[in-house]
Amino acid sequence: KLPTMKMLLTLIALLSAALLANAAPPTCYSRVLSLSKEITESFKELQASRAVDSCVETLPRLYLDIHNYCVLAKLRDFVAYPRCERVLEVSELKEKARSLYTIMISYCRRDLVFLTDDCNALENPILPPIEPS
Repeated sequence: KLPTMKMLLTLIALLSAALLANAAPPTCYSRVLSLSKEITESFKELQASRAVDSCVETLPRLYLDIHNYCVLAKLRDFVAYPRCERVLEVSELKEKARSLYTIMISYCRRDLVFLTDDCNALENPILPPIEPS
């Protein structure tokens, strides 16, 4: 019974290693997309939180669409916003935004395609309807 269990565990380990070896590494695009979604969600959570400083209400709106060229200016403005420096959550969010900006303008510069330059769409996004669950 013991050799069978050992063989089974070895087989599972080998299959897991094979799956990891064949997994595609993240692309620049996928990294930018996931980080922008993470930042947008963190911003929504920050706004919804009642425990944060009132300066959060004055922060520039942070809806990110990485297919909109204006997102670069939006990220710069958010990172440069002079208030809320003492709120840890805001500082962490600014650091993520700075990271996304750096990735977009340096590492992924040639990989990204901007489909629009509609800055108003980042201020007043038309969000998809929420599907009932």
